[in-house]
Amino acid sequence: MTVIDISASVMQFLLAFVVVAPLLGAVAALLPAPPGLKGKNPDQAVLRHGVTVTGAVLIATIVLAVGFDHDHPATMQATTDISWIPALDVRIHLGIDGISLPLLLLTALLTFLCALYSYFKLPAGPSPKAFVALVLVLESGTLATFAVLDLLLFFLAFEMVLIPMYFLIARWGGGQRQAAAWKFILYTLLGSVVMLLGILLIGLKSGTFDMVALATDNGRGLTTSVQVIAVLAIGIGLAVKTPMWPLHSWLPDAHTAAPTVGSVLLAGVLLKMGTYGFVRILLPVAPDGMRTFAPYLAAFAVVGIVYGSLACLALARTGAKGDLKRLIAYSSVGHMGFVLLGIATMTPTGVNGALFANIAHGLITGLLFFLVGAIKDRYGTADLDTLAGATGAALYGRAPRLGALLAFAAIASLGLPGLAGFWGEMLTLFGAYSPAEGLSRPAFRTFMAIGAFGTLLTAAYMLIVVRRVCMGEHTPHSRLSPDDRAPRAADGPEPSGAAGVRPAATTPQLADIQTYEAAAWTPLAALTVLAGLWPAVLLGLTDPAVQKLLAGGKS
Repeated sequence: MTVIDISASVMQFLLAFVVVAPLLGAVAALLPAPPGLKGKNPDQAVLRHGVTVTGAVLIATIVLAVGFDHDHPATMQATTDISWIPALDVRIHLGIDGISLPLLLLTALLTFLCALYSYFKLPAGPSPKAFVALVLVLESGTLATFAVLDLLLFFLAFEMVLIPMYFLIARWGGGQRQAAAWKFILYTLLGSVVMLLGILLIGLKSGTFDMVALATDNGRGLTTSVQVIAVLAIGIGLAVKTPMWPLHSWLPDAHTAAPTVGSVLLAGVLLKMGTYGFVRILLPVAPDGMRTFAPYLAAFAVVGIVYGSLACLALARTGAKGDLKRLIAYSSVGHMGFVLLGIATMTPTGVNGALFANIAHGLITGLLFFLVGAIKDRYGTADLDTLAGATGAALYGRAPRLGALLAFAAIASLGLPGLAGFWGEMLTLFGAYSPAEGLSRPAFRTFMAIGAFGTLLTAAYMLIVVRRVCMGEHTPHSRLSPDDRAPRAADGPEPSGAAGVRPAATTPQLADIQTYEAAAWTPLAALTVLAGLWPAVLLGLTDPAVQKLLAGGKS
C-alpha cells in the first residue's frame, strides 16, 4: 500500500536528490549571495539558505516516505544501480527499505530543526558560511550512509561526516574544544582504518561489494574464519562510532565541547551510523562471525548500560560539579548499550527493539541537547550545582514551560510507558530472554537482568536531574547569591513577616521558551509521544525487513 502512487523513476530521483542536494547546497553556501537574496545582511542570507536546503531535503524525504510501498517494506525501493568503478565492481547503488527509511526521515528532520534553530541562535565562531556548509556536508554524508548499498560507498559516506563534525566542534565549540575535536577524529579514524580492512576482506573473498547480493548470499560464500575476522575488523570501526564501552571515551568530551546543534546531530544521527552498520552489514553478510562474537557484544553492551548510568549518577550528585551536557552524553552510552544488546540477540524481536531504540534515542536525546543548550545560554553554565542552587524555585519558578519540557524529555529518556523510550528497551530485553539458536540462553538472560537493572539506574539519575534542575534544592541562606536574596535596606533591620519570618527570596525570571525554540522542539516532543502510543507505525516498517535480513534475503 502506498499513500500516493509515485512512479519508480520519480522515487529514484527523490532518493538521489535527498543524498546529493545537501552537498550542492554546501557548495552554494560558500558562493556570494545573489543581490536580491541578501536580506538584511549576508550572514542572514546564508543562514536562510541553510534552512531552505534542509527544508527541501526534508520535504523530499517525506514525499519518499509517502510514496514508499508499505505493503512490501522488506523490498529495496527507489533503487539506482549504476556502474562507477568497473575494475573494482564498485557501483553507485542506492535504495531504501523499512530499516533505512526511518533513519533517513530522522536525519532530514533533525538537520532541518538544527538549521532553523541556528538561524535565530547561531553559535559563536567564524564565518556563518562555513558553518552552514559544514552542516549540509554532514547531512549529505549521513543520508548517503543510510541509502547506499555498496560496501565501498558505505565506507566513503561513513567517513564523509568526520571532517565536518571535527570543524563544528573545533571552531564553534566551547571550552576544551580543540582537545575534544582531536580525540573525536583520532578515535573514529583509527576505527575506520580497521573497518576498511574488513570491508576489503569481504569484497575480495566474496567477489562483490554489493550489500544486497552479500545479504542474499548470507555468508555462504565466506568461510567461518573469514567471517570472524571481518566481524572483528568492521565491528571495531562501527563500535567506535556507536559508541560501545570501552571505546566510548571520545563521546563525553565531544558533546561537552560541541555547540548545541553539533551535540544534537552527533547524538541524534551520527551514533546511529554505527548501529545501522551492524544491522545492515554484519548480521546478514557474516552471520557465523556475528554468532561467534554475539555474547561478547552483549557483555560489552550491558557493561556500557550500567557504566553509563553510574557515571550519570556520579555527575548528578550534589557537590560533584557535574556538567549537564556531559551527563546527557554519558546517558547516550547507556542507551546505545540497549541497541547493541538487541543486535547481539540476533532475533527479530531484539533487532526490531534495537532499531526502535535508535529512533527513540535520536528524538529524545536530540530534544535533551536542545534544552540543555538553551539552559546553558540562559544561565551561562551547565554546571548542575549552579543550576540547582541558583534559586529554590529553579526552572519551574523561573521558566516554567522550559522546566516542564525538560522534565518531559527526562521521563521519556528513562523509558516511561507511553513514550518512545519504552518500546525499544522492552523489546531488546525480550530478545535477550530468548536469543537466537546457538547462543547461550543462561548468559543472555543474565545480560537481560543486568540491562533491566540499568533501566532502574537510568530512572534514578534522570529523576535526580529533574529534581535538582527543575525544582532546585533547599540550600542554606549563605549559599544563595546576593541577586537571589530578598532585597532589604543596606543598614536597616532584617524585614520580617507577621510571624517574624523572613520573606521568601525573590525569583529572578529567565526568558521562557521562545517562538523559534518552540518551532524547533515541538516536532521532537510530538513524535516522542506518537512513537510511544503508536509503535506499530515504526515496527510495521522494520519488522518485515528485519525478518528478511535474518533469513538470508528470503522474505
